[in-house]
Amino acid sequence: MKYAESGVNIDAATRALARSKEAVRSTWDSRVRNELGAFGGLFQPAEGEPLLVASVDGVGTKVMVANMVGRYDTVGQDLVNHCVDDILVQGAEPLFFLDYFATSLLREEVLPEIIAGFAQGCRENGCALLGGETAEMPGVYGEGEFDLAGTIVGRVREEDVIDGSGITAGDRVWGLPSTGLHTNGYSLARAVLLEKAGLKVTDKPDELEGASVGDALLAVHRSYLSHLRAVWSVLGRSAVHGLVHITGGGFYDNIPRVVPDGLCVNVDPSTWTPLPIFQLIGDKGGVADSEMYRVFNMGIGMVVITPPDVDLTKVEGIDAVEIGTVTQGSEKVRLPF
Repeated sequence: MKYAESGVNIDAATRALARSKEAVRSTWDSRVRNELGAFGGLFQPAEGEPLLVASVDGVGTKVMVANMVGRYDTVGQDLVNHCVDDILVQGAEPLFFLDYFATSLLREEVLPEIIAGFAQGCRENGCALLGGETAEMPGVYGEGEFDLAGTIVGRVREEDVIDGSGITAGDRVWGLPSTGLHTNGYSLARAVLLEKAGLKVTDKPDELEGASVGDALLAVHRSYLSHLRAVWSVLGRSAVHGLVHITGGGFYDNIPRVVPDGLCVNVDPSTWTPLPIFQLIGDKGGVADSEMYRVFNMGIGMVVITPPDVDLTKVEGIDAVEIGTVTQGSEKVRLPF
């Protein structure tokens, strides 16, 4: 199967966004400090002040899995952690988070669970749950359906911004492990596992080593804030030339967002073993490797690019694995598929 067959067309979205670039740029002035396509938007309120970094996202059709399982606190954590990781890519620490919850008809037992998840994610990342919006929209959503979105605002000193400009040939490429699908690729995962393969969320196939399908799909999106804090504490800010959050678009679409022209990140998938949930999806759906690495994180949620003399295995507790190197080249990213 391919992602487009499950109803998601990444190429169409990319083309549509490209047609909107000029409209977006028409709103910018000198206070905007990033280019289009960055993981978070950089805004400097006044010369010499720290930059604000903002990002907005959702958890996609993972909300449908939460409905099937009847567990709602994890998707709130997912959303906070996803947004934290998006601004972390540029070196930012989170300040506050805002949520948006929309549904057909409010179920009083569901909303408190979701908010509890938001609150837990915010506590663990040291940011305030500053406010939000709850909307009931019968007719827009089907009975029992809901959706989530969240906005995060963080801060980074101008001299600490990570924009990939320091990446050079010879740099080392590291991966930090993910916990599962995180918040991307659920339309394909559901199409393969729940429709094509006919599995139920309560099933425990041998490939998942005792976990149910629902548990594996609801594994909470990992925040890498503590990991990068540890790296900077032990090795200093100069130890990181670039960061890539592996979200929608997988390796092929996300890595080029931070790599300068003329350079290529060469990723060697043989350096780590994908999590069982990815192996199950690939096998049950007959999904090509190239499609898997474009849709999913495959067990690597954050890519860290460092100078050649930096060894992330010296930093305890982050479980970094070296997955490639940076060379000269025009492709920006290369995998053996």
